[in-house]
Amino acid sequence: MLVINEKQIHKLYKMTDAIQDITAMLKAKEDGKINNPHRTVLDFPEYEASALYMPSADLASQVSAVKVVTIFPGNPAKGKPTTQGVLLLSDATNGEHLAMMNASYLTRLRTGALSGIATDLLAKDNSSTLSVIGTGAMAFEQVLGVLAVRDIEKIILVNRTLEKAQAFGEKLRVHGVGIPYEVETDVEIAVKQADIICCATRSVVPVFNGIDLRPGTHINGVGSYLPHMTEVDETTVLSTDKIVVDDLEGVKDEAGELMHAAKSGKWSFEEIHAHLGELVVGKKFGRQAQEEITFFKSVGAAYFDLAVAKGVYAKAKEASVGIEVEV
Repeated sequence: MLVINEKQIHKLYKMTDAIQDITAMLKAKEDGKINNPHRTVLDFPEYEASALYMPSADLASQVSAVKVVTIFPGNPAKGKPTTQGVLLLSDATNGEHLAMMNASYLTRLRTGALSGIATDLLAKDNSSTLSVIGTGAMAFEQVLGVLAVRDIEKIILVNRTLEKAQAFGEKLRVHGVGIPYEVETDVEIAVKQADIICCATRSVVPVFNGIDLRPGTHINGVGSYLPHMTEVDETTVLSTDKIVVDDLEGVKDEAGELMHAAKSGKWSFEEIHAHLGELVVGKKFGRQAQEEITFFKSVGAAYFDLAVAKGVYAKAKEASVGIEVEV
């Protein structure tokens, strides 16, 4: 079995690779080639933490995977990362375990790639201002996903802790993102200027007011993934022209803001415009008018992890990267 660490994945596998591989996986899902059982979530209330167990299989490529990711918000105070993950990739023809790889970066990368694909299909072509609400670990790849598909001229960063937003901006600069950025303490100002908004928080209350959205705005919401999390408010859900989701079954059980709106009786899951795969294969339209407000809600699914894991494994084998071990 090949063991691949995070540094090796960083060198081998980029955002453009992830967008390409997830687009192919979305097409395979539409063709009925993906087996994706519902994930299991274990909560640890004492730590406000959770562990997610996510299996999937690609019946066309004949590979399977299971990802285990833990999310412990208190970890940074202990010098440990909030999110830690590993993924086991297996051959579905003979059961051989092919690779074990770090999945923390892959989780961030596949989530950013999903937002990139959604942004390409839903955001205005001339979008130039990106507002990022929440500058934690998940947000960086969100920015990279948007930059892969739109010519952004200004980035606005919003975080409850000013220093974290400033550090995030410097991280962008260090990684070669030369686009001007500014740190904004007033989320209303950031929302009113945005063509595209990326939300990547674990908030249980809305992080902006939907009345501040201007016509033509596209929103990527990736932070909330449990029923009690609601980073996008009901006003946004009710006023959005098109809501597109990454995985329909997943959002029905895990997208707190949509679940809340449905429970209130003011909105129904039947009002979802499409899941992302339908846009990719042309079954449904993306943006059709400049003034439309669009919202992409992502809670993640195991087959997205499988898509990028397949890509990483192929590149690692080609480049002779990783350590072969017996288990």
